[in-house]
Amino acid sequence: MLSKVLSSATLGIDAFIVEVETDCRRSNFPKFFLVGLPDNAVKEAYTRVLAATKNSEIEFPVGKIVINLAPADVKKEGSGFDLPIAIGILSAGGVLPSINYEDFLIMGELSLDGSLRPVHGGLPVAIKAKSEGIKNIIIPKQNAKEAATVQGVDVYPMESLAETVDFLMNRNKEPFRINLEELFEKSREDIVDFSDVRGQEHVKRALEVAAAGSHNVLMIGPPGSGKTMLARRYPTILPNLSLDEALETTKIHSVAGKLPEDTALIATRPFRSPHHTISDAGLIGGGAYPKPGEVSLAHNGVLFLDEFPEFKKNILEMMRQPMEDGVVTISRAAMSLSYPARFTLVGAMNPCPCGYYSDPSHACTCSPAQIQRYMSKISGPLLDRIDIHVEVPAVKYKELAAEATGEKSATIRERVNRARETQLERFKGYKKIYANAHMETKLIRKFCRIDSQSDQLMKMAITKLGLSARAYDRILKVSRTIADLEGSPEIQPQHISEAIQYRTLDRKLWV
Repeated sequence: MLSKVLSSATLGIDAFIVEVETDCRRSNFPKFFLVGLPDNAVKEAYTRVLAATKNSEIEFPVGKIVINLAPADVKKEGSGFDLPIAIGILSAGGVLPSINYEDFLIMGELSLDGSLRPVHGGLPVAIKAKSEGIKNIIIPKQNAKEAATVQGVDVYPMESLAETVDFLMNRNKEPFRINLEELFEKSREDIVDFSDVRGQEHVKRALEVAAAGSHNVLMIGPPGSGKTMLARRYPTILPNLSLDEALETTKIHSVAGKLPEDTALIATRPFRSPHHTISDAGLIGGGAYPKPGEVSLAHNGVLFLDEFPEFKKNILEMMRQPMEDGVVTISRAAMSLSYPARFTLVGAMNPCPCGYYSDPSHACTCSPAQIQRYMSKISGPLLDRIDIHVEVPAVKYKELAAEATGEKSATIRERVNRARETQLERFKGYKKIYANAHMETKLIRKFCRIDSQSDQLMKMAITKLGLSARAYDRILKVSRTIADLEGSPEIQPQHISEAIQYRTLDRKLWV
């Protein structure tokens, strides 16, 4: 007897439909064949299905069983095919009634006792089911919330094989629903706030400018000056995620298996902070079957690299292409996958190996050669992609002991939102450009025109302050953002002057 059950698998951050075709023939010599390019986890499904069926006290058909995973020319991986294979065998073997299962998309990993374990990619699978007109999804209970964020598809969460069989026979279960708008608003609540930070007002201003124009930023200062504290609060002043951005971000985390349990939707900007010992595959993505790395997990959010020069130089250099293009492509012999990687880089570093160069309260023990070697770990091309460099000095006791009177994140975010709205209007019609940081040379010349007084300031910055030529465009882009924050249609000299201050490393303050 032949049966067909629909399932799904992910390729990159998108899903594709897999037809689990099962042919079961009664025979005194039981045999099992699984074809369709399964990986080892899929090949082991028969053993799990057999044990789970018997431990659920469900009759298992005995005979020759052939299962094909179509399309047969695409590699299938993971354990999410356990449940559809089990349903296919039971249906083809006559244990389940011979009904049309094409209105159902089924996924789930089976334990030996018949209970269901969660799978990766619940959200992209639900999105694919909706696009293909499949009305119902049977999925493990732990994946139900993320799948239910897709409106127009009925999600049926299951805890075991026995419950799934009972449901298919009796249809005695209501679909799982969530209130997406309520969930979206509730998930946006911030735990940390910029008002927690004492002092460092000029650094807060630099981060506000960075948030308004989506500029990458590098903070340089001694240990304990508040660099990490500021970075962790940076996402709270970024514009709120739109629903489309939230779904795209959640898809990436779901495929990577990084979506927290019982989390339906990532509604706040991601904040990723990998350790400096991370591998290139961990940061950029990779593996035999490529998975997203930290640059993709930070998509639509912040990638914070603490102790910036301590990362291996080759790993830092790998970020140059994703920072420029907003996408990372991982190529292997069998396939090439692309993952979104439009993130804001926030780096933090000490000014020297011991950390106390230029700190009046501590003596630096590093030689000029050591400081030069330390600073040279960040290459010019990488530094070229960081628009704002800001010094973070040690906080004075007077500021630490004072009452917290700084602005709240919500107040700063209002100004950032107004500036972003201006930029969205400015770049209407330009693909993949929604902030000043994404402007290339042609757009800089068009939207960053300056008067003669501003031009004189730029000339002084380049010739007298020792700023590099590559800093020219960066200063123009940052000054355009400062003007947007003030609601000024034109770039004024004071905007240029402030932007020049954000080129600390170009001003060669260290050695």
